[in-house]
Amino acid sequence: MTDDLSAGPSFATRLARAKFRAWHRGTREADYMIGGFYDRYHAAWGEAELAWFEALLDEDDVDVMAWALGTQAAPEPIAGDLLTAMQKLDYVDIPR
Repeated sequence: MTDDLSAGPSFATRLARAKFRAWHRGTREADYMIGGFYDRYHAAWGEAELAWFEALLDEDDVDVMAWALGTQAAPEPIAGDLLTAMQKLDYVDIPR
């Protein structure tokens, strides 16, 4: 049995990479916002949702945070239901 490496990483591998990238953004604020969003929602994601999140991870933290806070309009590929869920910020657990 051989692995077909040309097919790309598996869905599970992509999820694991997305989790790492979400929680290692470079600032604590972005880690909580983006990593917390991943933790709250990733279990229900399919291919389309993961592809959206991977595209979001390619963006600058300042832009992602501005879109999530609603201080800047998101570009068309990012805008939509998932960004609306991110804008609720009900997934951010702020340590006390």
